[in-house]
Amino acid sequence: MKLDAIQAAEAKLLLTTYERNPILFVRGEGVHLIDENGNRYLDLLSGIGVNALGYSHPAIENAIAEQSKKLIHISNLFFHEGQAELALRLTEASGMDRAFFSNSGTEAWEAALKLARAYAGVKRSEGKHLGTKFLALDQSFHGRTMGSVATTSKEKYREPFAPVMPDVEFVRFNDVEDLKAKFSNEVCAVLVEAIQGEGGIRPVSQEFLNAARKLTESTGALLIVDEIQAGLGRTGKWFAYQHYGVKPDVTTLAKPIAGGLPLGVMLCTEEAARAIHPGMHGTTFGGGPLACAVAIAVFDTIEKEHLLDHINEVGSYFHQKLDQLKQKHSAITEVRGLGLMLAAEVDSVELAKTVLAEMLKRRILINRTSETVLRFLPPYILGKEHVDEAIAALDTILTEHGPVSTGEQAHHIQGGSNIG
Repeated sequence: MKLDAIQAAEAKLLLTTYERNPILFVRGEGVHLIDENGNRYLDLLSGIGVNALGYSHPAIENAIAEQSKKLIHISNLFFHEGQAELALRLTEASGMDRAFFSNSGTEAWEAALKLARAYAGVKRSEGKHLGTKFLALDQSFHGRTMGSVATTSKEKYREPFAPVMPDVEFVRFNDVEDLKAKFSNEVCAVLVEAIQGEGGIRPVSQEFLNAARKLTESTGALLIVDEIQAGLGRTGKWFAYQHYGVKPDVTTLAKPIAGGLPLGVMLCTEEAARAIHPGMHGTTFGGGPLACAVAIAVFDTIEKEHLLDHINEVGSYFHQKLDQLKQKHSAITEVRGLGLMLAAEVDSVELAKTVLAEMLKRRILINRTSETVLRFLPPYILGKEHVDEAIAALDTILTEHGPVSTGEQAHHIQGGSNIG
């Protein structure tokens, strides 16, 4: 089917949850997507942080081909070879002890919320008072299911589905005093994204995360860190919280873990895991043989190809080039992020929309979040030459559509050259 036929069919048949761009992609190679007409697009979004190894990576293709000949699905009533092997790698990388596999990030987050409530019940049964309240952060985003929505601060995600799960209070982002004022032994868990994704690529401060860890330890509440977008290497470490030297009790992971196949995981300490026993929680598809086999291949590839080092190197280069672009273009108000989880915030919604559209015309894929934030979540295999291509395009667009800081810097930036 051609694009116009697919658009007509979707308009008639699908629930309208996304405003799609009028492009029909048919295949991908490396860091590029290719449309029905053979046009190549530099993908700096990777399916919203999912395609960690890009497209058509042989490790993923081989894992799918080999595992599909063996087992694609069995129920979790039986054993298969993948779950324990993947869980071992994830627990060693994260510092956690146990894993629960799901199909998506929001399901992993639901499991974390259920674990926190169940753990508080265990503590109460042991004579320690711990309530049922969650403290989440302003600008947070944790998913689309009802518990995840309840702990997501943006009203546009919650209001249409009200009333959502009760006993959730929001703390001002990186405001330690507000956290302390709202924390008590009524709180069963403090919920944090080490780097807020939908919230605009905003890293939590060291001071705030330290305070959250200290407060939760004082009562026995859980510190839960959402790594659905930031985890499994995107920031240059296996988990973003490892940049802070703070270990949570629970963490969640999903987007990049299985190279494009649906898979999520909740990881927790042995202490927190005491709260769950057979029959309390479960999943039909989570942690199936195919998804686990591909995730193991992704893990192996990240290690064998030294992609954490590569992410740090190329991510630092990308950040530097964005910083230099900011020096030239006053329309960029801030550059944020770690590794290959980066953002450039601009000074108006209209400019952000224009940049997005102009980048698409130049066949470079990014997206916009929190209205004015240009978000970059490229595949881990991104090269400096791809960064140069994107920076040159951004420079041209901002020169044409936004104010320039100084006349001296009005020349366009060539890929790889110094800015300003």
